[in-house]
Amino acid sequence: MSTLTSKLLLSTESLTLRTVHCSGTCRHRSTEECASSTQLVFPYRGLYMRHLGTDQAVADANHVLFFNAQEGYQVSHPVDGGDSCLSLDLTPGLLAELAPKALLQGQGDVAFRTQSHCIDARAQALVALLRHSLDNGSIEPLEAEALVLTLVCRSLGPRTSRQPASTHARQRLADRVKVLLSSDLSRRWTLAEIGKEIGSSPVYLTQVFRQVEGMPLYRYQLQLRLARALDAIAQYDDLSALAAELGFSSHSHFTSAFRQAYGRSPAEFRRSSQANT
Repeated sequence: MSTLTSKLLLSTESLTLRTVHCSGTCRHRSTEECASSTQLVFPYRGLYMRHLGTDQAVADANHVLFFNAQEGYQVSHPVDGGDSCLSLDLTPGLLAELAPKALLQGQGDVAFRTQSHCIDARAQALVALLRHSLDNGSIEPLEAEALVLTLVCRSLGPRTSRQPASTHARQRLADRVKVLLSSDLSRRWTLAEIGKEIGSSPVYLTQVFRQVEGMPLYRYQLQLRLARALDAIAQYDDLSALAAELGFSSHSHFTSAFRQAYGRSPAEFRRSSQANT
């Protein structure tokens, strides 16, 4: 049975922020559970599947997951390694003020229409910055709250909002690709290899994935690798070793991709996340 642990990072009158870790040892669906309040969950390591009735969502570092209050769901882990997430609980009034109406169900309590939503590289960087700075005590609560609200706006606002038209079958095809990519982040996949594993032609695969996720498949994989780098960067003295472990062709390739995504080099990000420790 999977083990679940959590750590409180920040608690104020407006919000509660925790890291949640699941060992992911149980592959089949969990027993049904539900959140006591509506929460935003940002996976930053590993992957799991969230099942809501006949609907499912892949929870990985490229998405924010919406857990509506008192809405039953199940979880499964199709790949080894478990998962780690940043879990955010906002007051209902604040969440209603921040969430675009297009994402909400409408009348009554604040609840989201869909299970998940794509986020961009800058939102991923905010997740990592919040975790690292709150862990090492280098940030004051007021600044942390401001960063949390920036993260929510960035994740839910029009700059990152996407409602791609897609059929159920195409969504499931894209989900299988996401699970495959997360099963081995360092592997340098070819389209033919992915197509063979998924059972689809490379052309159809790329077209469907872009339609469902709003980005090319290669960009999705890159963001997963970079999100893993954000999570692990504090544990590496040798960034070349981290680059190699994540499948980058060279340290310079890793540095260039990281800088383009997050506006600073890996070394600069590591220094900023460890400031004042």
